[in-house]
Amino acid sequence: MAAYGDLLEERIPDLRRRLETGELAPEALLEAALERIAAVEDRIESFIALDPDAARRRAAALSEKRRRGEALGALYGIPAAVKDNIAVAGLPMTAGSRMLEGFLPPDDAVVTERLLAADAVIVGKANLDEFAMGGSTETSAYRTTKNPWHPDRVPGGSSGGSAAAVAAREVWYAIGTDSGGSIRQPASFTGIVGFKPTYGRIPRTGVVAFASSFDTVGVLARTVEEAAIVYDALHGFHPSDTTSLPRDREPVAPTLGRDVRGLKVAVPTFWLVGLHPDVRARTEEALRVLEGLGAIVEPVDMPHLAYAEAAYTILTMGEAASNLARFDGLRYGRRFSDARDLAALYAETRARGFGREVKRRVLLGTYFLSAGRYEDMYVRAQKVRTLIRRDFERVFADYDLVAGPTVPTPAFPLSERLSDPVAMYQSDRLTSPANLAGLPAVSVPAGFSAEGLPIGLQLVGDVAEDALVLQAAYAYQAATEHHRRRPAL
Repeated sequence: MAAYGDLLEERIPDLRRRLETGELAPEALLEAALERIAAVEDRIESFIALDPDAARRRAAALSEKRRRGEALGALYGIPAAVKDNIAVAGLPMTAGSRMLEGFLPPDDAVVTERLLAADAVIVGKANLDEFAMGGSTETSAYRTTKNPWHPDRVPGGSSGGSAAAVAAREVWYAIGTDSGGSIRQPASFTGIVGFKPTYGRIPRTGVVAFASSFDTVGVLARTVEEAAIVYDALHGFHPSDTTSLPRDREPVAPTLGRDVRGLKVAVPTFWLVGLHPDVRARTEEALRVLEGLGAIVEPVDMPHLAYAEAAYTILTMGEAASNLARFDGLRYGRRFSDARDLAALYAETRARGFGREVKRRVLLGTYFLSAGRYEDMYVRAQKVRTLIRRDFERVFADYDLVAGPTVPTPAFPLSERLSDPVAMYQSDRLTSPANLAGLPAVSVPAGFSAEGLPIGLQLVGDVAEDALVLQAAYAYQAATEHHRRRPAL
């Protein structure tokens, strides 16, 4: 880090002030990020695509904008990464799959438009599990991202590239997607903040669909304050997305100093079962910190959380099978066959274009939706989803937040769970309930294991209580020092 001075450790609000006054130029900040990427990327492999020249042109244009005296956006000149299932015009969008190899989106996603409107500098597209299906960023067709804290461990997934880029100080923040924990789980594994807003709060237009009733665009950043600043630039209604919600009543970042005394926090007893000993210890310590801040922390019974993993698996695989049916080499996706027979063309294209995990989920999803299993499995899983929502509604009638560990274990070794998909899916058992109910949730650094691996605390709020979730996370982070540690790359 010495080669880059202290610049890469500065917070977004401080950088923004220096950039606005002209003390620091966007070009200089970008070059610091690009030098850092050049120094560590071969060990971390966070990115699928980088375009330094385009980023430099963008930084120069922003400098000229300041010289003209124009108003500057909230993210003026701050380098960022975007998960490679989100369209950025001029940059490839592969979704981590050979099926989209070589595709250049003609337009920006809505979230990209809002980043650019806030004067962000996008340096590249972050690696991910193929079509966001995975929990380790090992199912990508292009590379395997490593955890910056321990390169022999996974960074989590599917937004593992986004998380690793932030944790490794390659960028200040990154955009990811979360369908069952794909922002919060890698945030926990890499020692950063991962925020999944209420479903529909950030528009999904221009984002490759995995499971449409679960997919949520969110933010990965080093601190809660920085995550809130980015979130404020992105959320709000857009008519192109039928699930889009109105903008919050006020920006969240200015409200982060709220006193959390008297806040009632529920801890589901099921979330404390079957944890790695270090995860349980750090979670208990984190809950005591919340109590020390004046929050009231109490155990609660949420009986249907035990079925969340099964319901999530069935429902997301069914939606994935439906969403990916369009990728056949004719309507969408790269064609891998010259066969004249339509069935043979479909079969060869999908066999060669999709990886093993995607095929597994498409096959299982098709089975769950089949005539003989739809009522027995898919419809039943939808009923369980409703019961989980009601569990949360009952708890939120008396409590402000739900808290617990983000993931049952610290980051696991590379390749350990690739041959055991059930073990891989269990990484989502604590995060998927928030997606089943469409609730806002955040993972915030809560300490380390005996091996020096990061561990996260998860806070979940009621629908549209995004500000409260971030306010509580900010109060916790202000009372701890875990986020100040960085990986020794």
